Amino acid sequence: MGRIKTSLIKRITFDLFRKHKEEFKKTFEENRELVEQFADIPSKKQRNIIAGYVTRLVKEQD
Repeated sequence: MGRIKTSLIKRITFDLFRKHKEEFKKTFEENRELVEQFADIPSKKQRNIIAGYVTRLVKEQD
């Protein structure tokens, strides 16, 4: 079982994923850098949660 993502995290993640789907990779480290470029996320923890969620979405696409 995992943690449940808040609606803020889901909304930001889906917006980023919809706009930049082709640019995200399958690795967390690369996605963390991309999230930092594409969005102004105030905290490191939120950025990492969003990057992890994006990574999961990319892996589910394949």
